[in-house]
Amino acid sequence: MNDLILQPAIIMCVLSFVMMVWMYATRLPAAKKLEEDGVDVQKFSHPASIGGIFPSKVERVADNYNHLFEQPTIFYAISFIIWGLNHTDVLHLYCAWTYVVIRIIHSILQATINLVWFRFSLFMLSWIALAIMIFREALIII
Repeated sequence: MNDLILQPAIIMCVLSFVMMVWMYATRLPAAKKLEEDGVDVQKFSHPASIGGIFPSKVERVADNYNHLFEQPTIFYAISFIIWGLNHTDVLHLYCAWTYVVIRIIHSILQATINLVWFRFSLFMLSWIALAIMIFREALIII
Protein backbone atom coordinates (compact mmCIF):
# COMPACT_ATOMS: atom_id res chain seq x y z
CA MET A 1 0.00 0.00 0.00
CA ASN A 2 2.82 2.41 0.77
CA ASP A 3 3.87 2.75 -2.87
CA LEU A 4 0.36 3.94 -3.82
CA ILE A 5 1.25 7.46 -2.59
CA LEU A 6 3.71 7.66 -5.50
CA GLN A 7 0.95 7.33 -8.12
CA PRO A 8 -0.50 10.83 -7.61
CA ALA A 9 3.04 12.26 -7.59
CA ILE A 10 3.72 10.60 -10.95
CA ILE A 11 0.46 11.98 -12.35
CA MET A 12 1.55 15.47 -11.26
CA CYS A 13 4.79 14.90 -13.18
CA VAL A 14 2.76 13.85 -16.22
CA LEU A 15 0.64 17.00 -15.85
CA SER A 16 3.80 19.13 -15.82
CA PHE A 17 5.01 17.40 -18.98
CA VAL A 18 1.64 17.87 -20.74
CA MET A 19 1.62 21.56 -19.81
CA MET A 20 5.19 21.95 -21.11
CA VAL A 21 4.18 20.44 -24.46
CA TRP A 22 1.06 22.64 -24.56
CA MET A 23 3.15 25.70 -23.68
CA TYR A 24 5.59 25.14 -26.53
CA ALA A 25 2.80 24.18 -28.92
CA THR A 26 1.30 27.64 -28.34
CA ARG A 27 4.44 29.71 -27.67
CA LEU A 28 6.53 28.66 -30.67
CA PRO A 29 3.90 29.58 -33.29
CA ALA A 30 3.28 32.87 -31.44
CA ALA A 31 7.01 33.64 -31.46
CA LYS A 32 7.20 32.77 -35.16
CA LYS A 33 4.31 35.19 -35.84
CA LEU A 34 6.09 37.94 -33.91
CA GLU A 35 9.22 37.38 -36.01
CA GLU A 36 7.14 37.53 -39.19
CA ASP A 37 5.75 40.85 -37.94
CA GLY A 38 9.30 42.17 -37.60
CA VAL A 39 9.76 41.74 -33.83
CA ASP A 40 13.24 40.68 -32.69
CA VAL A 41 12.32 37.91 -30.24
CA GLN A 42 15.92 37.81 -29.00
CA LYS A 43 15.08 41.02 -27.08
CA PHE A 44 12.84 38.86 -24.93
CA SER A 45 15.49 36.34 -23.88
CA HIS A 46 14.94 37.13 -20.19
CA PRO A 47 11.68 35.71 -18.77
CA ALA A 48 10.71 39.01 -17.14
CA SER A 49 10.65 40.71 -20.54
CA ILE A 50 8.26 38.19 -22.09
CA GLY A 51 5.16 39.28 -20.17
CA GLY A 52 2.63 40.89 -22.45
CA ILE A 53 4.23 40.16 -25.80
CA PHE A 54 2.24 37.00 -26.48
CA PRO A 55 -1.55 36.74 -26.69
CA SER A 56 -3.29 35.92 -23.42
CA LYS A 57 -4.16 32.40 -24.57
CA VAL A 58 -0.43 31.71 -24.97
CA GLU A 59 0.64 33.36 -21.72
CA ARG A 60 -2.01 31.54 -19.65
CA VAL A 61 -0.54 28.17 -20.58
CA ALA A 62 2.99 29.35 -19.75
CA ASP A 63 1.78 30.83 -16.46
CA ASN A 64 0.24 27.51 -15.50
CA TYR A 65 3.39 25.62 -16.41
CA ASN A 66 5.34 27.94 -14.08
CA HIS A 67 2.75 27.47 -11.32
CA LEU A 68 3.35 23.72 -11.46
CA PHE A 69 6.80 24.38 -10.02
CA GLU A 70 5.53 26.35 -7.05
CA GLN A 71 2.95 24.79 -4.69
CA PRO A 72 3.26 21.28 -6.21
CA THR A 73 6.88 21.08 -5.05
CA ILE A 74 5.51 20.92 -1.52
CA PHE A 75 3.16 18.15 -2.65
CA TYR A 76 6.11 16.18 -3.99
CA ALA A 77 8.07 16.68 -0.79
CA ILE A 78 5.27 15.58 1.54
CA SER A 79 4.42 12.64 -0.72
CA PHE A 80 8.00 11.41 -0.57
CA ILE A 81 8.14 11.94 3.18
CA ILE A 82 4.96 9.91 3.60
CA TRP A 83 6.34 7.22 1.30
CA GLY A 84 9.80 7.22 2.87
CA LEU A 85 8.43 6.84 6.39
CA ASN A 86 5.93 4.20 5.28
CA HIS A 87 3.01 6.32 6.48
CA THR A 88 0.71 5.87 3.49
CA ASP A 89 -2.88 5.32 4.57
CA VAL A 90 -6.32 5.80 3.06
CA LEU A 91 -6.65 9.44 4.21
CA HIS A 92 -3.27 10.37 2.73
CA LEU A 93 -4.26 8.70 -0.53
CA TYR A 94 -7.61 10.51 -0.67
CA CYS A 95 -5.89 13.81 0.01
CA ALA A 96 -3.16 13.16 -2.57
CA TRP A 97 -5.62 12.17 -5.29
CA THR A 98 -7.91 15.07 -4.41
CA TYR A 99 -4.94 17.41 -4.70
CA VAL A 100 -4.01 16.01 -8.12
CA VAL A 101 -7.54 16.14 -9.52
CA ILE A 102 -7.95 19.74 -8.33
CA ARG A 103 -4.59 20.72 -9.87
CA ILE A 104 -5.56 19.11 -13.19
CA ILE A 105 -8.83 21.05 -13.23
CA HIS A 106 -6.92 24.19 -12.19
CA SER A 107 -4.46 23.73 -15.08
CA ILE A 108 -7.18 23.20 -17.67
CA LEU A 109 -9.15 26.16 -16.35
CA GLN A 110 -6.16 28.51 -16.27
CA ALA A 111 -4.97 27.50 -19.72
CA THR A 112 -8.41 27.92 -21.31
CA ILE A 113 -11.09 30.23 -19.91
CA ASN A 114 -9.10 31.45 -16.87
CA LEU A 115 -11.94 32.37 -14.53
CA VAL A 116 -9.84 33.96 -11.79
CA TRP A 117 -12.17 33.50 -8.80
CA PHE A 118 -12.94 29.90 -9.68
CA ARG A 119 -9.24 29.25 -10.22
CA PHE A 120 -8.44 30.85 -6.86
CA SER A 121 -11.07 28.65 -5.18
CA LEU A 122 -9.47 25.55 -6.69
CA PHE A 123 -6.07 26.76 -5.52
CA MET A 124 -7.36 27.12 -1.96
CA LEU A 125 -9.06 23.70 -2.07
CA SER A 126 -5.82 22.14 -3.21
CA TRP A 127 -4.09 23.78 -0.24
CA ILE A 128 -6.61 22.20 2.11
CA ALA A 129 -5.86 18.70 0.78
CA LEU A 130 -2.14 19.45 0.94
CA ALA A 131 -2.35 20.93 4.45
CA ILE A 132 -4.08 17.80 5.76
CA MET A 133 -1.18 15.72 4.45
CA ILE A 134 1.42 18.12 5.87
CA PHE A 135 -0.07 18.51 9.33
CA ARG A 136 -0.85 14.80 9.74
CA GLU A 137 2.80 14.04 9.07
CA ALA A 138 3.95 16.90 11.29
CA LEU A 139 1.95 15.49 14.19
CA ILE A 140 3.60 12.10 13.71
CA ILE A 141 7.14 13.35 13.19
CA ILE A 142 7.38 16.26 15.61
